[in-house]
Amino acid sequence: MDPKAGTNRTAVTEFILLGFVETEKLQCVVFVLFLFAYLVTVGGNFSILAAILVEPKLHTPMYFFLGNLSALDIGCITVTVPAMLSRPLSHTQTISYDACLSQLFFFHLLSGMDCFLLTAMAYDQFLAICRPLTYSIRMSQTVQRILVAVSWACALTNALTHTIALTTLNFCGPNEVNHFYCDLPQLFQQSCSSTQLNELLLFAVGYIMAGAPVTLIITSYIHVAAAVLQMRLVEERKKAFSTCGSHLTVVCLFYVTGIFNYVRLGSEKASDKDKGVGSSTQLSISCRTH
Repeated sequence: MDPKAGTNRTAVTEFILLGFVETEKLQCVVFVLFLFAYLVTVGGNFSILAAILVEPKLHTPMYFFLGNLSALDIGCITVTVPAMLSRPLSHTQTISYDACLSQLFFFHLLSGMDCFLLTAMAYDQFLAICRPLTYSIRMSQTVQRILVAVSWACALTNALTHTIALTTLNFCGPNEVNHFYCDLPQLFQQSCSSTQLNELLLFAVGYIMAGAPVTLIITSYIHVAAAVLQMRLVEERKKAFSTCGSHLTVVCLFYVTGIFNYVRLGSEKASDKDKGVGSSTQLSISCRTH
């Protein structure tokens, strides 16, 4: 759209989310699938949180981070899925501008927190396997709380940056978003003002949000792999690789879908690929109910 359009533009007060599918039969299938995934995710993660709180043996750094990750999983999927499920029941596809911004803010807050928490968990694995003698000192309760607090601060800064930057854009129609929740790539395509600065900001911040954690995670697991291969007992190797393997699977699912979604800005119009990636992100969260 032409950013030099006339000044008598009608500001968009709501967006129409086209959803995941258009046919009614497929909507029923998608509704059941996402409802099941949501209930399993919430139920499973609440069970994990309850077990960690009740069982004293689980009051360790690893389970402290795991409990935080479970709470994030509940929050991240709750930001998007219930709203999506409510639309077929209420027979409306609209979402107000303010609600859209709120959804975007909380989605980036929680997913950003995911980035840093997964990094903290990798660091915990590194210390437990490579520095076992000093583990209790380097991963004390104070250090754990500092890592979580810094992660929240960075994630909050990221979410606020993108949300505030989005408010500088003009939306004058059309207001149909080819997605089932509000996210930056799709909203950029609805703007009738230039999004070049917003896209550059997304790339710059995304490089920090993804690049730094991925580098730290890879570095940690290179050291972990070297240490595990030096273990003499086969059972110890299997246990270590099993624990690290599950964490690496979660990391790969999270970062691959996220990178694919955001690095393609400006390369093509909104398509069903974006919705597929979005659904993969939500389902990957449900699949990592530990």
